Amino acid sequence: MAEPLGEPPATPAPDDVAQEAARIRPAADVVAERLFARAAQATGDAKAVLETTAAMAADPALLAQAEKLVADRSLPAARAVHQAAAGFITALEAAGGYLAERVRDVQDVRDRLVAELLGVPAPGVPELTSPSVLVARDLAPADTAGLDPAQVLALVTEEGGPTSHTAILARSLGIPAVVACRGVLALEAGALLVDGDTGAVEVSDGTVLAAHLAGKVEWNGVGVLRDGHRVKVLGNVGSPADAVAAAAAGAEGVGLFRTEFCFLSSTREPTVEEQRAAYAAVLAPFAGKPVVVRTLDAGADKPLAFLEPDPEPNPALGVRGLRVAFDRPDVLDRQLEAIALAARDSGAEVSVMAPMVATAAEAAWFVERARGAGVERAGVMVEIPAAALVAREILQVVDFVSLGTNDLAQYVFAADRQVGAVAALNDPWQPALLRLVKLVGDAGTELGKPVGVCGEAASDPLLACVLTGLGVTSLSMNHTALAGVGAKLASTSFDLCQLAARGALSAADPAAAKLAARAPH
Repeated sequence: MAEPLGEPPATPAPDDVAQEAARIRPAADVVAERLFARAAQATGDAKAVLETTAAMAADPALLAQAEKLVADRSLPAARAVHQAAAGFITALEAAGGYLAERVRDVQDVRDRLVAELLGVPAPGVPELTSPSVLVARDLAPADTAGLDPAQVLALVTEEGGPTSHTAILARSLGIPAVVACRGVLALEAGALLVDGDTGAVEVSDGTVLAAHLAGKVEWNGVGVLRDGHRVKVLGNVGSPADAVAAAAAGAEGVGLFRTEFCFLSSTREPTVEEQRAAYAAVLAPFAGKPVVVRTLDAGADKPLAFLEPDPEPNPALGVRGLRVAFDRPDVLDRQLEAIALAARDSGAEVSVMAPMVATAAEAAWFVERARGAGVERAGVMVEIPAAALVAREILQVVDFVSLGTNDLAQYVFAADRQVGAVAALNDPWQPALLRLVKLVGDAGTELGKPVGVCGEAASDPLLACVLTGLGVTSLSMNHTALAGVGAKLASTSFDLCQLAARGALSAADPAAAKLAARAPH
C-alpha cells in the first residue's frame, strides 16, 4: 500500500491568495460527497465511520484555518490544509486517550483534501484483482470500512492497536486482522498465513493459507455448554442494519445497543419521539428477546455540540458517559422516556445500562432515574477499575453489570489503545485484566446477579471459555463472531472453563495465559 502523502511544498506562492483560498471549500465538498456516497452503501459501524469522516472533511474550523493560512502566509491551498490539520493533530495527541484515537481520521481527511487540491489520487487501498492479504503501515478507518471481505482475506498492519477503530471495523466485516505487527513491512511479497485469533503472521504457501481461511462454523443458536451450563450469546448493535444482521446470525438478544447513532448526526438534541422511532427500529428484530440499551455515551471522542461541553485537558478522564448526565439530567430523562416507549412499541425485553460508572452511589442514582422513567431493569457498565473493585456494592443496587473490556483494559494499564507502541498492554488476555473480571464475576455469583461482557474480548472463542469460567453469564459481540463463540462454548463444559480460567489467572503474561487456557480444551 502507498504511504501517506508528504507535506506539500510551500512555494510557489499563489498570485491571487483570495482565489487560492476559494479552492479549499469546493475541494472539501467533493471529498465529503464521495465519503457520504460510500456511507450510503455501508451499514453498521462502517456506515458510522464513513459518515463521521465525511463530516470531518467539511469541518468549518479546519477549512477556516486553512483559508487563513493562505491569506496570512501566501501558502498554496494544499500546504495550508496540511498545516491546518497539523494543528488539530497536535491538539488531539496532547489530549491523549479517546481524542488521540481521532488522529488517524484527521490524517486521512488531510490526505484526501490535499490529493484533491493537487489533482492526484489519494492514498488508500489499491484495487485488488484477486483475493489477497492486505499489508499496510496503518489503515484509515474510512478505508477499512470500505474493504471487500471477498477480496481482502486478512489485514495486517505495522501500527495501530487491537481495540482501535480499524481493528474493530475489520472484525465487524468478518476480516481477520492483526495489528501492531512490527516488521511485517520488511517481509518480501508473497503468501502469508494470518491467524486473527492468535495474532500470528507467518510466511506460508498459498494453498495452506486458503485452507486455513476457509470453512464456516455451525452453531444451533443457543448459548449452552455441553453440560447444560447456560451462557447467553448476544449481539452488539448500533443501528437497525446491525440489529437485522445480529438477529439473522442467531443472536439470542442484544447485550449492547449503542444509542449514539441517534445523536452524532444531529446538531440538536433529538426529541423524545424522534428517539423513540429510532430505537424502536433497532429493537424490532428482537421482539420477545432481551436487549440491553446503553444510554448516551457522550464526551471524549464523541462530543456533542448541543451539550456545550467545556474544554478539558484530558477528556478521556473528564466528563463523559454518565458524568454528562449529572450536569444534564434532563437529557438522560428524555432518553430514558424514549427507550421505555420504544420498548413498548417493539415488544423487546428492554433493560438499560449507564456507561462510565465509578461508584455504587452513581449506580444507584442511575437506577432510580431509569425506574422513574418506566424502565424497570437497570444496570451499569464496568469499564473503570474502581467499579470492578467495588462490584459487590454496585451489584447490590443494580440488576446486572456488563464489563466493557476495551475501556477497562485501557484504564487498567494507562495505555492508549490507539498507540501501537503500547498495544501489547491492551491485550484482553492480560492476567491483570482477567483478575479484575474475576472480582466482578465472583460478586455476581455471590449475589445471584448477571455479569456480562460486551467488549471485543467476548468475540474470542477461547477467551469466551475463560470468561465463562470467571463467572460471566452472557457474552455480547459483533454478529460475525456469534457462530464461532457459540460453537466453542457448545464443545466444552463449565468444569473445563473454570480450569482454563484458573490457568489464565495464574499465568505470567498474555501468551502464557492463552497456553494455559488451551490445555483443557
